[in-house]
Amino acid sequence: MYKDILKSYLPSLLSDTKTFDELLNAEGIEFDKVHVNINDIKLQLNIDTATWGLDIYEKDLGIITDHTKNLDYRRSVIKSKSRGSGKLNATMIKLVCDSFSNGNVQVTFDGIIHVKFTSVKGIPPNMNDLRDAVNEIKPAYLLLDYLYAYLLIKDVQGMTIGQLQQTKLDQFAGGE
Repeated sequence: MYKDILKSYLPSLLSDTKTFDELLNAEGIEFDKVHVNINDIKLQLNIDTATWGLDIYEKDLGIITDHTKNLDYRRSVIKSKSRGSGKLNATMIKLVCDSFSNGNVQVTFDGIIHVKFTSVKGIPPNMNDLRDAVNEIKPAYLLLDYLYAYLLIKDVQGMTIGQLQQTKLDQFAGGE
């Protein structure tokens, strides 16, 4: 790729010689490698695309690096920790929860913080990690209540298996 770019800078009298062709080929290969490395570094600047850069984010945020966890899990912990700084409010708690539950939580406060999961039926994955992250940013004196949505027998009673398979879960009571 870069060989052709380099070749375009030279007059054809020089670029058509075997010596310059081999020289430009060798330099082009090296420039291609540099280009790949630059693109990889650009990917590390975004938490959603970072791979080896996650180690750096975790170190900066004081998170213990665990390479046995998958990348999506590590990304959600990093997002949660980075979003959880500043003045505590419902928006901040929502941002932290969204980083774990793939979005769609409602947060309300009436003396107790209520977190309602609206897009997941049952208990979301990584719930223990989500609890830890929220507990880390909220004051200890505030109570925290998690509200889950479940399918009830009355919601599906009388439906055939085929109807259940074709029905979207958010149509049932408790869905948003």
